[in-house]
Amino acid sequence: MKTSVAALMGLVVLAAWPAVAQVMAPPDPDPAPPPAHAPNGRWAARGWADRIVLSPAADAAHGAAVAWRTDVRQTTAEAQIAEEIDGPLLGFSARTVAGTTAPIENENGQALYHQVRFEGLEPATRYVYRVRAADGWSEWLPFRTAAADFAPFRFIYLGDTQNDILEIGSRVIRSALKEAGPAALVVHAGDLVAQRETKVHDDEWGEWTEAGGRAFAMTPQVPATGNHEYVDHILPDGTESRELGPHWPLQFALPQNGAPGAEQTSYFVDYQGVRFIVLDGTAAIDLGASESQTRWLDQALASSPARWNVALFHQPIYTCARPEDTEELKTAWKPIFDARRIDLVLQGHDHCYGRVSDPAGAEASRANSDAGRPQGPVYVVSVTGSKMYGLNDRADTQPVRAAENTELYQLVDVEADRLNFRAFTATGRLYDAFTLVKGEDGLNRLIETDETLLAARRCDGAAGPDDRPCTAEIKD
Repeated sequence: MKTSVAALMGLVVLAAWPAVAQVMAPPDPDPAPPPAHAPNGRWAARGWADRIVLSPAADAAHGAAVAWRTDVRQTTAEAQIAEEIDGPLLGFSARTVAGTTAPIENENGQALYHQVRFEGLEPATRYVYRVRAADGWSEWLPFRTAAADFAPFRFIYLGDTQNDILEIGSRVIRSALKEAGPAALVVHAGDLVAQRETKVHDDEWGEWTEAGGRAFAMTPQVPATGNHEYVDHILPDGTESRELGPHWPLQFALPQNGAPGAEQTSYFVDYQGVRFIVLDGTAAIDLGASESQTRWLDQALASSPARWNVALFHQPIYTCARPEDTEELKTAWKPIFDARRIDLVLQGHDHCYGRVSDPAGAEASRANSDAGRPQGPVYVVSVTGSKMYGLNDRADTQPVRAAENTELYQLVDVEADRLNFRAFTATGRLYDAFTLVKGEDGLNRLIETDETLLAARRCDGAAGPDDRPCTAEIKD
């Protein structure tokens, strides 16, 4: 069997990517040391399924998909699904669904990723599923399909995890899942892993799926790619480019309705009256997929039947850390967001928190709120993991709320005529909150919270806001 699997593989061997300098650390040595690799095969594939991640179908009321990993003995993708019942005979009326299998090889050895798509499901229905590996089936995992029409729900929004995923980022992910209660979805704004920094890439994906645990297998995940989901690629003429890392298309069985040139990394999901539109900023900026995504974005918004439309991508339109905004994306996508009246734009990349409700600045946003004038879209940047960037020189005037050296998670409650947004620090303290109220004219009025918010979190020179050194790197 090993010979046949090896023959199947066009084996992707991950290189030891150069490390990137971290805050308050000496410059990288030249040559850079190899990325750290967990001892004793901690993240190697075995005879039981691991890295199980559930994704919604484009029509989340009628479908879902799952991806998982096994060792090379399980050469076919098999899952079973049934409607959930109150008794123990979950497999009595289960149906078996076949899928696709693809190989991967890296420092953790050979493995196989499997994907299965569940179609023809009933709306607003609880299901259970399990997936197969050589040593047996996984446990039965429950999930719920979306309602066919609008219904209130809550989703979690997470920024970059990227570094120290299991050591530090996991507590924020788990706190979000604990505090959210019955969250319907989790959306990720890219850079789930670091890939070109301090750890072996496959170990990072092991850490990321461990950080979410079985919650990632029971609550549909809606991820966007960041620049760190890409690897460096040298073209025949010697110039440097990027290509999508080998894990992304294997780890997520995403809807297949994206833009030409970004089919694996752009898509939309309709969930109970919200259209989530996921874009790939890296492909737009570096790989020539801006024009096709821009046309696709306009079509996805023009055809949207949803009451609320939410965009999700990595590089922010309005940055909270960098000297300049992401002009390529601002020029291409902001006019469409404005014309199509998108409601919320969720982003990452900057490793700080910033909420821009009006590009003219916080004072203009508050004046609009006080006067009950329409405004939006609302642009948010947030960070989940340990890597921190310092706020830029606009942070005191443009965003209504900003933070540095702070890990956060966000809970968003969707109602028929209002969207309630709350950002919490890692310890569960409320840092930012607002409500968008959709009027009969279809325009949003923004109401700032009347709850008490945690004091602004800023570094004071070398001193951070937790009686610890500031680790927020200044971007230039």
